[in-house]
Amino acid sequence: MKVKTNDQVIVIAGKDKGKKGKVLRVVSKDNRIVVEKVNMRTKHIKKTTQKAGEKIKFEASIDASNVMVICPSCEKTVRVGFKKLENGKKQRVCKKCKDSIDKITQ
Repeated sequence: MKVKTNDQVIVIAGKDKGKKGKVLRVVSKDNRIVVEKVNMRTKHIKKTTQKAGEKIKFEASIDASNVMVICPSCEKTVRVGFKKLENGKKQRVCKKCKDSIDKITQ
């Protein structure tokens, strides 16, 4: 998957089209991600004898194909490519400005 946690993304399809946010969680086996303040749902909790009833708002997951990564250097929505480093690791790169999307950890 080309989207990782803490990436800035913009939604390109669905009811929240055009919204920007940070990726909070990635579910790679289902190809889904959770973006802050996107795809908000409400869960109703029934009251009990010890606790009052309440409504909880939370972010539901969306498909990873419905978002595009925002490049931190050129500030544009970009497709993500990969480049092999000399130490054998892969690094994500912006297809427009050819700059790294990841912070270099060596």
